[in-house]
Amino acid sequence: MGSANWYKIDNVAKIFLATVSKRDTRSFRLSCTLNEKIHAGFLQKAVLSAIQVRPQVQVRIRRGIFWHYMEDTDLEPVVTKEQDRICPLLYVPAKTMLHYQVTYFGNRINLEMFHAIADGTGAMEFLNIIVLDYLKLKYPGKFENVTIHSGASAGDLSQDSYRQFYGNHGLSKNTPKDKAYHPGGIKLPYNQLQFFELHIPSEKLKAKAKELGISLTSLLGAYWMLAIRDDMPPRKNNIPITISMPVNLRNYYPSKTARNFFNSVNISHVFDTDITLEELAIKYDAELKERLAPENIKKQMDSFETMEYVAPVRAVPLFIKQLVVRHFTKKSAKKVSMAFSNMGVQRPPQEVAEYIENYSGFCSTNTLFSTMFGYKDELTLGVSSAYMNTGVVKNFVRELTATGIDIKVNATEVIK
Repeated sequence: MGSANWYKIDNVAKIFLATVSKRDTRSFRLSCTLNEKIHAGFLQKAVLSAIQVRPQVQVRIRRGIFWHYMEDTDLEPVVTKEQDRICPLLYVPAKTMLHYQVTYFGNRINLEMFHAIADGTGAMEFLNIIVLDYLKLKYPGKFENVTIHSGASAGDLSQDSYRQFYGNHGLSKNTPKDKAYHPGGIKLPYNQLQFFELHIPSEKLKAKAKELGISLTSLLGAYWMLAIRDDMPPRKNNIPITISMPVNLRNYYPSKTARNFFNSVNISHVFDTDITLEELAIKYDAELKERLAPENIKKQMDSFETMEYVAPVRAVPLFIKQLVVRHFTKKSAKKVSMAFSNMGVQRPPQEVAEYIENYSGFCSTNTLFSTMFGYKDELTLGVSSAYMNTGVVKNFVRELTATGIDIKVNATEVIK
């Protein structure tokens, strides 16, 4: 069926493959909303032309004796109207399927992808290529000199950058020893997730961050911490609240890979004494800057990649490796209260931006996960929650609304 090309799976992908479940499908959604209705025929053609530029997504994950691997596939993507759940299961062992899909609804184009194939940065570029190809088809001649492709070679785009830039700098210290507080309580039935989309004007928040001399990410991270604290029973306020934040490693290494190349840093605070939002945000920012120092990022990446170079580990059968990976992933999940991924400010080419209303996204989770996209003068936060209790999201919205910020909230319905 496919050609003989096959690729090794990177270490992050191994974790996703070992821990995929019906609730936490280990997939994510990126969406681009245009200011006009989507034409299905043009979108189908656009996806088929985009995969010529990004053939890295045209793979099928197979099971080997020692590790999974990916091989090229001739399966063609079929664009459909959105009807499934957000972040569906895009990897089923032994099932012949693509590990991404493109759907549309109204003005919105959705790209959903199994995280073993790519990270948010690689997938975002793929989505923008689809959007540009779509507009080129719809408005012939208008976008002839516009390009989104980074100019990277096929080899660069397929690179396992973890392996490429492994430098054995020693082990990282960024591992909180304590279990973190987990908000939420009872989980939703039938492996469901609830999704909230928050649209927040960014002007006041940017001004506040500037006044405190911190990043917008740190300010919102502090708001999330307070939202969790306000949902916490007082007897538990000696337990740390820890936010895990994915970091795009392409900012640290000369990589153009379209595959996974990110790591996560953890920021913690124990609310055992009174602290204002401002004090918390400044502390958060200082801790984040320290975690993001290049030497700390390098140490952390190397500790992550080391298992690949231990000879006895390489010879252990896959099912045993997966049990081990699952065990350690569960252990490290206990040290995190929620994940918060800032996808950054989206800057498509000016000619394309005229047609784009906003960007948004969600990630599957077993607990609580928020993504953040900046576009023009708005922040869009996509929040996925595995819990019945929606207290943390309500607290977050309430805290921001109290400062005079007008927030628009959309939520999915769940079966109770």
